[in-house]
Amino acid sequence: MTDTAAGHRVLVVDDEPNLVEVVTMALRFQGFTVESAGTGREALAAVTRFKPHLLVLDVMLPDIEGFDVAARLGAQRAGLPIIFLTARDATEDKIRGLSGGGDDYMTKPFSLEELVARIRTILRRTGQASPESGHLVFEDLELDEESREVTRAGKPIELTATEYRLLRYLMLNPRRVLTRAQLLDHVWDYDFGGDGRVLETYVSYLRKKLDAHGPSLIRTVRGVGYALQAPRA
Repeated sequence: MTDTAAGHRVLVVDDEPNLVEVVTMALRFQGFTVESAGTGREALAAVTRFKPHLLVLDVMLPDIEGFDVAARLGAQRAGLPIIFLTARDATEDKIRGLSGGGDDYMTKPFSLEELVARIRTILRRTGQASPESGHLVFEDLELDEESREVTRAGKPIELTATEYRLLRYLMLNPRRVLTRAQLLDHVWDYDFGGDGRVLETYVSYLRKKLDAHGPSLIRTVRGVGYALQAPRA
């Protein structure tokens, strides 16, 4: 058992009973509290009841596709990291999953040890494994690490878990140009084969939400990456 596991709840959603049993046993052995669901509707109900810290979600469910389950969770995703599990290994599916609120994407068959490692890493990345908290401020943008609330000019902004993590990393490095490789490594842990479309998609989503309340704060440095900078006069 590790500190990352202690007290953390994981919901495993898959319609393959044998897989659910193996994953559940492995996670419980590592100290996680685990519940499972076999359909999308059961998953949605379990999220409300069980309030997991992380969701392991199969894409191909008998009633509602996993991508749609993530979409239906709506604002709840801001505090609920999602790891998609699927037999689909096409780049298009991976992009769809990561652009639709997923924090990671694993294809079957997979290693239990790797799944556990990724769960621990995501819990650390999302701040759920650390009691430390802080208040980040840049211009009129504020991020509260304890409540996970984000506001701009006093107006609340709802973000997915990945959007929140991306913004937090930018706010930890204000005015600094961060390369695509740095952002992919710190927000997603590895570069998904170097596919920058994932990053570009999330920057686009985040920029749209922030720009709705004021001048643009995220600057694109062509050929390099992105930077959080004060609006140009």
